[in-house]
Amino acid sequence: MDMNSSMEIPELSSANEAREKEDTIFGKIFKGDKVIWTVFIILCAISLIEVFSATSTIVYRQQNPWGPILRHATFLIGGVGVILFIHNVPYRYFSSLIFVLLASIVLLILTPFIGTTVNDAERWISIFGFTIQPSEIAKISLIGTIAFLLSKQNGDNDVVLFKWMIGLTAVVCGIIAFDNLSTAVLLFVVCYLLMFIGKVKLIRLIKVGLAVIGLVAIFAFFLKIIPEDWTQKGILNRTATWKNRIENFTTHKEETEESYFTITDENYQVAHAKIAVSNGGLLGKFPGNSTERDFLPQAYSDFIYAIIIEELGFLGGVVVLLLYVIILIRSGMIAKKVDKLFPKYLILGSALILSFQAFINMAVAVNLIPVTGQPLPLISRGGTSTLITCAYFGIILSADRFGSAKKKEEDLVSDEDEEEKENNENINDGADFGMQDSGDPLEMKGKVEFEIFVCNDEEWET
Repeated sequence: MDMNSSMEIPELSSANEAREKEDTIFGKIFKGDKVIWTVFIILCAISLIEVFSATSTIVYRQQNPWGPILRHATFLIGGVGVILFIHNVPYRYFSSLIFVLLASIVLLILTPFIGTTVNDAERWISIFGFTIQPSEIAKISLIGTIAFLLSKQNGDNDVVLFKWMIGLTAVVCGIIAFDNLSTAVLLFVVCYLLMFIGKVKLIRLIKVGLAVIGLVAIFAFFLKIIPEDWTQKGILNRTATWKNRIENFTTHKEETEESYFTITDENYQVAHAKIAVSNGGLLGKFPGNSTERDFLPQAYSDFIYAIIIEELGFLGGVVVLLLYVIILIRSGMIAKKVDKLFPKYLILGSALILSFQAFINMAVAVNLIPVTGQPLPLISRGGTSTLITCAYFGIILSADRFGSAKKKEEDLVSDEDEEEKENNENINDGADFGMQDSGDPLEMKGKVEFEIFVCNDEEWET
């Protein structure tokens, strides 16, 4: 028995060493919170499967079955590289996002003049042969700037910092709103919530909220009275789209059964999204078997959640929803254990923008809100949006690593102090039994040998 045990010990030790080595390699590359990493990997896997299925129209147009998915996989791999780089950067360097914000504002101003029009929207700009979306860069840089300004509040400069935060938010969201209203609204809501979390005085936030409500009322009245000729071109060319989407969603006409099931140009997207959701049932038709991907516009982007429900069913849709809920909850848990305010607000801002954008995309797919055009973070096919989404994950992981380092170091110091205290108590206990150090090692050794000798003699005599 002992011989078998002795033969098994080297094998077990070698297996344990190999496992520890693998864990060490994995830990050195993928640092930070493991839950966030797990959710990220699952979302990437779902993205590859669904984008490969939903890009049938692009495949037919390009006559290349592997082109769309290879492009998307390339951006995902690039996104992993973005995360690996950013989550190794200490969070204090993210304060420089203010300079990125200034550059993105310039790009936003230039986009209507030198930008590229896609789907009747001028949201992209080409730089050195690469097409980027300035609004995505503005989103992440504004959130980082707001987080930094919130962390610098000390009671004396609150008014000045609040004016800067509201001013920058108004400028960025105002410029974005001309061509992408849903993104502007989303970004403003996230920044507003971040200010609320950052303990900006409630009376100031209420004043801003009332001002925004007034602007919304004026905007709605403006949409009602604006002549159609003004919306044909220029900076108001998107107002007609906004008006039609809002009216189609809010107006409820009495329809016959035949007219209700008739697909027109006005309800084309919504109707096919409903059909996709209806086809999914509980378990779905399984990946690759979607029929609405050939009819639903932007099936691989704005309406990919409808394709997910059609192929993975109601249960698959719930799983995807829960993944974004986990991001929000887990980020809140990470922010709670972070000591510094700047990384805390960075984590919360990144999590809010990711989860809220996902919820908006899902709500559009199931016809809970008007069509917006927001992609599903990390799952929808994209270029700049995919890389920026990965940057949000990298910021969360970086803030988790470096924001919690000080707390971990303090815990380690306290543990060492407790251990030292315990050792001192043991020494004092030893002194009570006559084992106090006399200062001479040889004398101490002699005492110990003598006591052992006496003890042995006593045992022998008994």
